Amino acid sequence: MSGKWKAALGVIGLAVAGGSVYAGLQYNKRDIVTVQTGRASRQDLVSLVTASGEIKPRNYINIGSNAVAPSRITEILVAEGQQVRRGQLLAKLEAIQPEAEVAAQRASVTTAEAEAAASEASLVSADDNIRTLEASLARTQADLEKVKLAGERVSKLYEQKLVARQEYDQRVLDVKAAEATVSEAGARLQQARRQKNQLRASLDASQQRVRVNQANLTRAQDVLRRTQAISPIDGMVTNLPVRVGETVVPGLQNSPASLIMTIADMSLITAEVKVDETDVVRLKLGQSATVTVDAIPGRSFTGRVIEIGNTAILRSTGLAASQSAVSSQDAKDFKVVVALTDPPEEARPGLSCTAKVVTATRPQALSIPIQALTVRSKSSLEPVAADPKVQAATAPPVSATRKSEDVQGLFVVREGRVVFSKVETGISGATEAEVLSGVGEGEEIVTGSYKVIRTIRNQTRVKVDNGPPGRPES
Repeated sequence: MSGKWKAALGVIGLAVAGGSVYAGLQYNKRDIVTVQTGRASRQDLVSLVTASGEIKPRNYINIGSNAVAPSRITEILVAEGQQVRRGQLLAKLEAIQPEAEVAAQRASVTTAEAEAAASEASLVSADDNIRTLEASLARTQADLEKVKLAGERVSKLYEQKLVARQEYDQRVLDVKAAEATVSEAGARLQQARRQKNQLRASLDASQQRVRVNQANLTRAQDVLRRTQAISPIDGMVTNLPVRVGETVVPGLQNSPASLIMTIADMSLITAEVKVDETDVVRLKLGQSATVTVDAIPGRSFTGRVIEIGNTAILRSTGLAASQSAVSSQDAKDFKVVVALTDPPEEARPGLSCTAKVVTATRPQALSIPIQALTVRSKSSLEPVAADPKVQAATAPPVSATRKSEDVQGLFVVREGRVVFSKVETGISGATEAEVLSGVGEGEEIVTGSYKVIRTIRNQTRVKVDNGPPGRPES
């Protein structure tokens, strides 16, 4: 055999030997899974609920038209952004008819009051006349008694034949005349009393007319006031969508055709955000929050939760779930209001914002990366069989396994294999979760990749590779 053939056979032998070694190495690594790992460590954890919304004043009022009919705006006395006081006149509507009605009712009240005053004066005069007639009646009654006494004396003398018949007859006539005078005085007194009753009835009627006219005047003044927009609170004009000459329509609440302006109390600024239904149960009144405003970058503002809504709001429509006529599985939010402790001067209603509410804190809590947590059924935790043909190193996804008796836990790396450990968790931060039991500080746990965590089986042999993605193996 020539040297050339010997060299060729040597090369072939070396290739076969190298291939055998490589095949043996690959066979030995056939059930090894490459994983990424981390360590369970202690650190300060803060649990946050993040939600977006907009800046709003705590108290704001839409000023609309209260006129009885559509009216034209004749005057606007404020400008957008202007500070106003409670009771300040903001705008005027056309008020020709209401002003005329007020003037007419004022005249009616004046006339009725004059009639009532005249009736009252007549009643006072009637009282004086009655007192005069009562005195006159008393005087005539006294004169009658005097005449009667004199007549009785003359009558006794006449019986004794001591006086003439003529004098006796005269005394009888005097008594009758006195009695007639008393009757006349009594009649005049009764007539005066009847006139007084009539005057009192006339006074009551006049006073009633005064009250009716005053009520009509109050109604007319109310109609006139409805043509004037008055500020009910101290605040700022934050929205002024109308101009002089435009017509506003009354009775349409929250309608652009009825809105004149919006007054907001800027002393208390809030961030009104919508919190997902899965997070709202963790919120409580008084919890601290940090608010960032999109229009004010680089700054954050502190606040506290002052209101948590009880009505779910459909995310797709913005309506309350209780108002929806159709049962919906749409995602739901809840309104949460955060009062800013020191709001910026440049804050304006409607600015977009994000609130991060602190729901819990844990100093130096034993923590693990959230992505290390997984769920397994008890049946999938059986160890991998020794023969690779019997059991593969990976299992089907969790969604394809039996759902009964699911266990939450993570995989701990021990002696080149992963061991599933059931854990109990506490609060969760942005990327870390608190562990209450199931893993010790410093233990190495599997943190990636996502596919490996979902499919890896208990007791699988692993190789740790924490290098950057795409780095070639040595």
